[in-house]
Amino acid sequence: MPRRRIGFWYRFAAVLCKPPLVVLIKRDWRGMENIPAEGGFITAVNHNSHVDPFAYGHFQYNTGRVPRFLAKSGLFKKGFAGAAMRGTGQIPVYRESSDALSAYRAAIDAVERGECVVFYPEATLTRDPDLWPMTGKTGAARVALQTRCPVIPVAQWGANHLLAPYAKKPDLWPRKTHQVFAGPPVDLSRFYDKEMTPDLLKEATEVIMAAITSQLEGLRGEKAPATPYDPRQVRREQRRRTLVEEERDEKSEKAERGELEKAAPEVVAEAVAEKAVREMTEAEHEKGHGK
Repeated sequence: MPRRRIGFWYRFAAVLCKPPLVVLIKRDWRGMENIPAEGGFITAVNHNSHVDPFAYGHFQYNTGRVPRFLAKSGLFKKGFAGAAMRGTGQIPVYRESSDALSAYRAAIDAVERGECVVFYPEATLTRDPDLWPMTGKTGAARVALQTRCPVIPVAQWGANHLLAPYAKKPDLWPRKTHQVFAGPPVDLSRFYDKEMTPDLLKEATEVIMAAITSQLEGLRGEKAPATPYDPRQVRREQRRRTLVEEERDEKSEKAERGELEKAAPEVVAEAVAEKAVREMTEAEHEKGHGK
């Protein structure tokens, strides 16, 4: 596969990052033959560790088609980090845009220039308890349908053993294996020449995520859940449960107040009786002293 001109900044990043990755992680990489040798394309990758962008970047770099990751536009503005992001050709995403397609204009331009653009469709570390891919965002599908470029589904597994999601310390020993499987392009042709409605984009995204999940099943030797973890659905369910609990607590408080109100006359009567007995006792006591 021909290797394109990479440039100073990317080679500099490789010099910094590759040695520790080689030391810390063994490699089980498959499917490099599915990475297009020419032309723009998208790789859609699952995300289960803060380390996996570096581990996956190593894989993609070694294919000869360097990855252009999507990142918040603010990271490109200042300091060494901004210079490195710009110098390595990473792609700013302008999320402040009110037009969903315009927010990914830089990614579209990169694909049309013949670049490899990396999407993490989940947009964050998976929150699935067993680290299976979640439901995806529609950005990769938008760019793919706009450009009609190949979408290569990529499953990865093992970086999460080095650094578990949201963990603060890596587990360095024994040495972990990073597995990658780049599959054949996802067939999205049935979505071409149609209006990019939310439902169509959702369906195209589900096709992409299903391909990633299927490849991850092969790497893990396990079956994924029938229904992908949906963080939005989980949040809705949590809010529903909170509302139900609050309503139950409110009804319980009202019931308690009602019982107290019902019990109030009895309490008053008892207090009046006790006062009468006390007054009679005091009167008899005073009468006795009078004698």
